[in-house]
Amino acid sequence: MYLTIKKTSQKWNISEDEILNLIKNDQIFGYVKQSDDYLIPIDLDNPLELKNTNLLDLIDQKLKIIQSLKPLDEKLNQKILEEFLINYTYNTNAIENSPLSLEQTRLILTKDIDDDVVYEYYLDAIGNKQAFEYMTELLNDNLKLNIKIIKDLHYFVLKSKKLDAGVFRKIPVSILNSVHTPVQPYLIEPKLEQLLEDYFNSNDHIIKKIAKFHLDFESIHPFIDGNGRTGRLLINYQLMRNGYYPIDIKFENRNLYYQAFDDYHQKNDLSTMTKLIANFELLRLNFYTRTLKENNI
Repeated sequence: MYLTIKKTSQKWNISEDEILNLIKNDQIFGYVKQSDDYLIPIDLDNPLELKNTNLLDLIDQKLKIIQSLKPLDEKLNQKILEEFLINYTYNTNAIENSPLSLEQTRLILTKDIDDDVVYEYYLDAIGNKQAFEYMTELLNDNLKLNIKIIKDLHYFVLKSKKLDAGVFRKIPVSILNSVHTPVQPYLIEPKLEQLLEDYFNSNDHIIKKIAKFHLDFESIHPFIDGNGRTGRLLINYQLMRNGYYPIDIKFENRNLYYQAFDDYHQKNDLSTMTKLIANFELLRLNFYTRTLKENNI
C-alpha cells in the first residue's frame, strides 16, 4: 500500500518539498515512481524522526512486538509471501538491467505467461522464484549457510546460462564502474570459506554481519554472472534464518545500493549497506505489525 506525496506530507506533518528532498538524498526507502509522481509506502517511518535513532535497536524492539501478537493464519501468510516474491523478483532482476515490468513478472510467476518476453528474462524470473522456494525449504531444515547452498542457489538464479549455473568462474573479471577488482579464480573458494567463518564468529548485530557478508561476497564475485541476484538471496536467507523478515531492495533505491559498495571499497565504511538493509527490514516489520493488528481485531 502506498500514499501520494501529498498524503504522506499530511501524515508526517512536513512539506511536500521536504519529502522530494528526502527522495533526492536517498532517504526514502521503497518508494515507487509513477509518471511524474512518487508513491511512498504507507508503512514507512518518517526518516526525519529516525535521524538520531539506533535502527538496529528499533528493529529488535519492533520484532518483539510482532512476536507478542497472534500470528497470521497460514493462508494469509502464504498470500503475503507470494506477493512479496513477485515484487522481490521484479526488483532484484531490474537492478541487473532486466527489462521485465512488474506486471510481466507477475504474469510469469503466477500464470506462466511469457508473451512478448525474451526467453532469457523469462528464465531469470522463474529461476529467482525457484531459488527463493528452495531457500525456504532449506530454512525449514534449519541448514546453516555453506558453499554448497551458495552454489545451489546460483544454479537456480542462472537458469538462462546452464553451463555457468552453480559453477565458480574460471577466469579473472572486473566489475563495471567499480574501483574494486575481484579475486583471482583460484582464491574464490578459500575466500568464501574465510568469509563464512568470519560471519559465524562475529559478535556484531546480525544485520551488520549480513551487510558485511554481502559487501564481501559481491567483492569476491565468485560467479561469472548472477552474483548480485545470488547475493541478495543470501541476505534474505540469513535474515530469515535469524528470525527476521526477507527484504526487497527496490530498483528505485539502486543508486544508494551501488553507493554502499563504493563506500566500502573506498573508505572501508559498511554503514551505508547496514542502514540500507536496516531500513528495508524496518519497512517489512511495520508492514507485518499493521497487518497483524488489522487481522487480530
